[in-house]
Amino acid sequence: MTIRRPRIALIHAVTVAMRPVTDALAALWPQAQVQHLLDDALSPDRESDGELTDAMRARIVTLARYAHTAGANGILFTCSAFGPAIDDAKAALPVPVLKPNEAMFADALSRGRRVGMLATFAPSVGSMEAEFHAMAQSRGVQATLRCECIPAAMQALRDGRGDEHDRLLADAAPAFADCDVLLLAHFSTSRALDAVGARVAMPVLTSPRSAVLALQAALP
Repeated sequence: MTIRRPRIALIHAVTVAMRPVTDALAALWPQAQVQHLLDDALSPDRESDGELTDAMRARIVTLARYAHTAGANGILFTCSAFGPAIDDAKAALPVPVLKPNEAMFADALSRGRRVGMLATFAPSVGSMEAEFHAMAQSRGVQATLRCECIPAAMQALRDGRGDEHDRLLADAAPAFADCDVLLLAHFSTSRALDAVGARVAMPVLTSPRSAVLALQAALP
C-alpha cells in the first residue's frame, strides 16, 4: 500500500540544521508531512562528554521511539555526531531510520574514490570517518576520505554570521582540488553549497538533499 502523504520525523540536535532539511524536503518531496523534534542539549552534552555515552545513546533511541509513536513513517536524524546511537534506533524500530550522512556517503562512493569533506563540528568527525570507511569496506571499495574541520565556521553560524561561515568553508575548498568529490559534512554546512561550488571543479554534495532522496526511495 502506497503512503500518499508520509509523515517524516526530523530529529535535530542544533537549530541551524532545521532550515536546510526543511528546504530540501519542500523542493524534493513537497508531499511529505514534516515533524520536527529538537533536543538542543544533545550537541553541547556530546561535546562536553567527549564520547557517545550509554545515556546519550538511550536519549537518541527515546527520541526515535517517540517519533514513531507519533505516526512517523520515516525518521531522519540531522546531526552527524551520533552515528552508533542512530544504529541502535534503526534496530529498535520497524520504519526507515536514516543517519544524516549515509546517503551522501553512498552518493560519493558512486562518483569516485578520493573524497574530501569539510566539517565544522569536531566531535562528529571521528564517527563520520568510521561510518564512511565501514560503508566503503562493505561495498568492497578502496576509498580515501580527507577531512578538514573548521570550528570557527560553526561559531560564526551560531552567532548569526552566515556569510562568514560560507566564506570560511569556500576558502578551504580549493585544498581539495585533487579529490573526485567534496562533501559538506553537516546539514548546517549545506547552506555554503553555492559558495563552495564556485571555488572547485568537482561535484559538491550535501547531506539534506541526499538524505531526502534516499528516504523517499525507502518508502512505498
